[in-house]
Amino acid sequence: MTAPTPRPGSVALITGGTGGFGRALAAKLSEREVTVVLADLDSERARATAADLGAQFEVLDVTDRAANVALVERIEAQHGRLDAAYLNAGISAAKSDDEVDLDEFMRVVDVDLFGVVYGTLAARPAIQRAAGGAIVVTASLAGLSPMATDPGYSVAKGGAIAFVRSMAPRLAREGTTITAICPGFADTAIIDRIRDQFTAAGFPVLSADEVADAMLTAWTSGEPGAAYVVQPGVGTVPYRFKGVPSARTQSGETAVVPEALRPPSMR
Repeated sequence: MTAPTPRPGSVALITGGTGGFGRALAAKLSEREVTVVLADLDSERARATAADLGAQFEVLDVTDRAANVALVERIEAQHGRLDAAYLNAGISAAKSDDEVDLDEFMRVVDVDLFGVVYGTLAARPAIQRAAGGAIVVTASLAGLSPMATDPGYSVAKGGAIAFVRSMAPRLAREGTTITAICPGFADTAIIDRIRDQFTAAGFPVLSADEVADAMLTAWTSGEPGAAYVVQPGVGTVPYRFKGVPSARTQSGETAVVPEALRPPSMR
């Protein structure tokens, strides 16, 4: 993907905005004269990060549906528009043993999947009122190739990718492009507990800047419903989803899906 520059004066929301990807993206957007709103859990570190970037900080728990809506309303009231929403907040499980901690599993799904759902539904009408824009979801390679060590994270990221693909046709009709970014292992806090293993193995990890570049390009050049893989030494490439075998009629012909179940582009 090659990206044109976002329109100066645009307004972008980044959830999980004071983490590694959010910080890097905010800096790139600010350089392009985009107004950046960083949303995250409240902490002195988060507020200091936003201040250092010259970005507006808003407190947000992405698992709170009403809070997502209220935040978008505040952004519109203050800035008059919302052009892009980066749904970037995410966590992973702390454990990797054979036991599945259901409380932890559900917490990861709540943040990484339902945070995306709530954020999309909150941002959708505002972006439509701004004459269209983009929703960019931070997913993961784990959503395409599940990790045995973290089933909750894999389920959440896989669900987020499926949500993006499912929502894409209806959002495209409104002029909004929704895409997913699927980075491999990256230099963020999520790998802190196993960082020494990457170092020992000489395994390359992505920089936050590399992922932020992909996130930026997804806004301006993304294809509706696309999932973009980001890997060290590979760059950003669209993932090619395999189709499923078609049903056959009794006579052996390919069956046609009922019209009500087809996306508008296929009707």
